[in-house]
Amino acid sequence: MEPQTETPRPDQRLARRYHFNDPDMDLFFVAALGWGPAGGLDVGQAFYVASRITDGEADTWVQAFADYGDVQNAQADAWKRRGWKRAAGEARLKAFASYRSAWQFAMPGPQFAAIYAKHQLAFATAMAELDMPATFFELPYQDKALPGVFLRHADPDAPTALVIGGADTCFEDLFLTIGRNLLDRGYSVALVDLPGQGITQAQGLHWEPEAERPISMVIDLLIERFGAVPGRIALIGLSLGGYFVTRAAGHETRLATVIASTPFPDPAQMFALSVRSATERAGMPSAAAMRSRLTTFWKAGATNGQELLKRTAGMVADPTRVTVPFLSILGGGDSPVFARQARDWHQRIPATLKSFVLLDEATGADGHVQINNRLRLAQECCGWMDDIFGR
Repeated sequence: MEPQTETPRPDQRLARRYHFNDPDMDLFFVAALGWGPAGGLDVGQAFYVASRITDGEADTWVQAFADYGDVQNAQADAWKRRGWKRAAGEARLKAFASYRSAWQFAMPGPQFAAIYAKHQLAFATAMAELDMPATFFELPYQDKALPGVFLRHADPDAPTALVIGGADTCFEDLFLTIGRNLLDRGYSVALVDLPGQGITQAQGLHWEPEAERPISMVIDLLIERFGAVPGRIALIGLSLGGYFVTRAAGHETRLATVIASTPFPDPAQMFALSVRSATERAGMPSAAAMRSRLTTFWKAGATNGQELLKRTAGMVADPTRVTVPFLSILGGGDSPVFARQARDWHQRIPATLKSFVLLDEATGADGHVQINNRLRLAQECCGWMDDIFGR
């Protein structure tokens, strides 16, 4: 691991280089490693895949992870034929994790969709093979649907944690990021894609400034279909989800607490700075960086940087509306933009019960959304929620 020596980019999410020189590729390689303890690829597997990738070359990344997904699927099938159900489910979950990583740098459109379909099937099959208490659902929304899964804890009195991911997530990968840990620690867990997350942009659904609207509809569904209890629901937002939940925190009255890693009340500022930085940066961006940019445009319903800025200009949350207990988590390796917004949010919200957690490099959790130590993310969230719920 090597510390970053350049001036931090506006969207920096790691303070050091772990394996790849390309910062986008390095970030999502760390993500692949971080999912290992919850059932994703183990260290040896992830580094094997990495050995087949050319630094910065998107197509080699897509091919290497997709191929390894096929290998893990074949292993799962072989073990299933022998009656080794649990081992099959474990390999199947690794197949899912491989396909999930593969589409990170896939070209928006048919390539992305084809890999995503494999990821969806592998995840659903793994949930069944591992006997996870998973119920998949689709929430009707603007003549389309928002997909998700509810994992019911065996304790009928368990509070519910609703997790909202960010720009580069889907509801299934949230299971590996934090969902499985929340379930193990005594919570029923709801994971869902809002507009512009997962594959919803292919249906014409894109990021919305008024994120409180779909979140409110999800909470309606959790109460009506799954028996979640108002006042016994926690809302957790990660990355761009840190914007979505700051919006909901100022409008939704059925929440016991809101947690954000990091609070991100003004993503429009970040996008504006990132577009400017990309324009001023010398040299051609890597293929991985270009794919990331195209996918961001796709999710926002834009085709270029200026359209992105126009479509995200209204994405601002008002801290003065927030009185619900609020936990803010910041990784020390996040960019100064993330850090300023998180600190300002914490200071300005009038909630009487609030806490700010800064995770430095010694914790191994200083990356964006604790991408380099997912267990610490779960520990901070569950410790706070246990206090809130008196557990």
